Amino acid sequence: MLSNPEGRLRFFRRDSDKPRQTRPRRGVYLLPSLLTMGNMWCGYASIVYSLRGEYETAAPLIGIAYALDALDGRIARMTGTESEFGLQLDSLADVISFGIAPAVMSFAWGLSSLGRLGWAAGFMFLACAAMRLARFNILSAIGGDKRYYVGMPSPAAAAVPAATVFMFPYGLYDTRAALPALAVVLVPAVLMVSTIKYRSFKDLDLKSRRSFRVLVIMAAGIVAIWTHPKAVLLVAAYAYLASGFVGLAMTRFKRDRQPADVTPQAPPAT
Repeated sequence: MLSNPEGRLRFFRRDSDKPRQTRPRRGVYLLPSLLTMGNMWCGYASIVYSLRGEYETAAPLIGIAYALDALDGRIARMTGTESEFGLQLDSLADVISFGIAPAVMSFAWGLSSLGRLGWAAGFMFLACAAMRLARFNILSAIGGDKRYYVGMPSPAAAAVPAATVFMFPYGLYDTRAALPALAVVLVPAVLMVSTIKYRSFKDLDLKSRRSFRVLVIMAAGIVAIWTHPKAVLLVAAYAYLASGFVGLAMTRFKRDRQPADVTPQAPPAT
């Protein structure tokens, strides 16, 4: 007589009686793609409002696209609905929202008075954003340190001209006044294709003990944006841009302080 009744039951169990793995519903698969389409629509609407000269409406739409872009990836990972189609669709939407839309808005806002130089600066931003997204897709497939981005992310780079235009929505129609707009566009463009590392914040664990502090900081940020949206978004955009240089300086400072490796010399032969 068998002493293990579980083994006896396992012998008479059929393959159809095995527990099936639960799959997400079909509607869950559409949720990340719907957020990506919302991201794309915000970029398109920002272009339309920029062409109409309504910069105070066009700039926040890039910020909304930023939030939707951050949500679609996280929701896809949380629900297990990641796919190659969603990755490609997200990249195409990012080219529109964080490449074409900021370039068109910056040109209509301040670069148009510079003539061909303004055309070149706007296209430079678009080309760097496209190359940044292509490199991100390659690095994501290879794998690497998820705590940092190699180069400034395209949504953060688009936030720099968007926050600037949102703070100063009146167009720059004088050539001398439009010269600072070149730095607003070209500096984040160059940083997108650089090798400077930027923090990704993907390693934040809301289940840890520090999650309470993170939630408090997020709540304080939402309140600050609600009360003073223009100033807070401008400071946040430029602070993240400067964080890459701060991290680079700290890395080089720590590297210089490390003692040099001294190879021990062999004792003289007797």
